[in-house]
Amino acid sequence: MSTSAKPPSAVLAKPPTSAFARMLRPRRPNVPGLIGTLFTLFIAAIWAFPIYWAVVTSLKTEAQVLSKPTTFLLRTFDINSYIQVLTQSQILRWYFNSVFTAFLVTFFVVLLCMLCGYAISQLSFPGKNILYWALLAGFMIPFQGLIVPLFVMLADFGWVNSYQGIVLPQIIAPITIIIYKQFFDAMPPELRDSAVIDGAGEFRILFNIFLPINWGITTALAIVTFIGAWNNFFWPFIITTQEQMMTIPVGITQVSDAWGVQYARTMAIAVLSGLPVAAAYLVFQKKVTEGIMVTAGLKG
Repeated sequence: MSTSAKPPSAVLAKPPTSAFARMLRPRRPNVPGLIGTLFTLFIAAIWAFPIYWAVVTSLKTEAQVLSKPTTFLLRTFDINSYIQVLTQSQILRWYFNSVFTAFLVTFFVVLLCMLCGYAISQLSFPGKNILYWALLAGFMIPFQGLIVPLFVMLADFGWVNSYQGIVLPQIIAPITIIIYKQFFDAMPPELRDSAVIDGAGEFRILFNIFLPINWGITTALAIVTFIGAWNNFFWPFIITTQEQMMTIPVGITQVSDAWGVQYARTMAIAVLSGLPVAAAYLVFQKKVTEGIMVTAGLKG
């Protein structure tokens, strides 16, 4: 009998070295990671609490909202505030105004900024550098500083309480132009040179060659622009005085009656106004994050 054979006990006693053994090995707690996770959850709870409070308040009666002490839990379920908002306000009209103006703003911002960014990046024309530096200077002028001249000009045109009055000032987006310019600057010059040799015009080069390559960034910018136009309150509040021309953010201020502010009803319309944007973010979360990172990276 060979003496090299190992007894069964020796085979069983051999320490395992597989991945399963590493899983069974006790791990040291990652204290910094645990602290970071708890801190992140704490910040997320602080961020989410106003949303939770708005939903809970909208599902209470006005008497429950004003009762003392304040309760943070929903004890009764009441949808009368939503019914009143849907039947006693022009929320459907405000929805249409917001969707229509946000789509127009998004379309014109993406189209015009793409054309302008392509021209500054790829074409040569007199005043090109002056135009580019003027766009950079636009970052230093807050939109609030342009309110008075914009309002006076649009009032002279008769565009107060009109869709063009809401849309046109929001088309000013120098940061989107610069994002497109930087992207077009990174394109290989051989692409455009070969297309020019083949007889392609500038519009064909842009829409058939450059646009398919940067379709991802275009989609991200479009989604971010749409959300920004949907949430815009300041300019629509200035340019609209008629209730039927208001957008959702401005219409929220009109939900009141002879007894004053109705908190449950106001929270109900706030929840309804935020649902489309929340749904768009959940569907296009990756693109929204990409667009915000691109914009924030350029500003930084």
